[in-house]
Amino acid sequence: MKQTAIALAAGVIFGAGLAVSGMADPQRVQAFLDLFGAWDPTLAFVMGGAMIPMAIAWGVQRRMAAPVAASRFDLPGTNRIDPRLAIGALIFGAGWGIGGLCPGPAIADLAIAPAPAAMFIAAMLAGMAVHRFAIR
Repeated sequence: MKQTAIALAAGVIFGAGLAVSGMADPQRVQAFLDLFGAWDPTLAFVMGGAMIPMAIAWGVQRRMAAPVAASRFDLPGTNRIDPRLAIGALIFGAGWGIGGLCPGPAIADLAIAPAPAAMFIAAMLAGMAVHRFAIR
């Protein structure tokens, strides 16, 4: 129950941050990615500002024996960049640029613009299903 409450609180804070920062607005995201047109640098400041609390969190994590709601940390064991990771990043970036959304903001947008967000989420889930059943 404690893990569920923490996950819910983290999700609400994350969603609120997306909405307040403008990262849930597809037009703002696309303007940020339009480097040679009407570039909007706003999201660069949002991303840069997010690095500060994350750096603090990693510093705190290094000093903890275990997380608050689990018996041990479950961190990735590798930082290798392989072709699957690179191709996945390219597909993610292309989808982000075309749609102006990625999974987190899309879910947050269900409350703001349900129809376009639902279409994006349906396409995202279809892509996940294709990957799971065809590319394993």
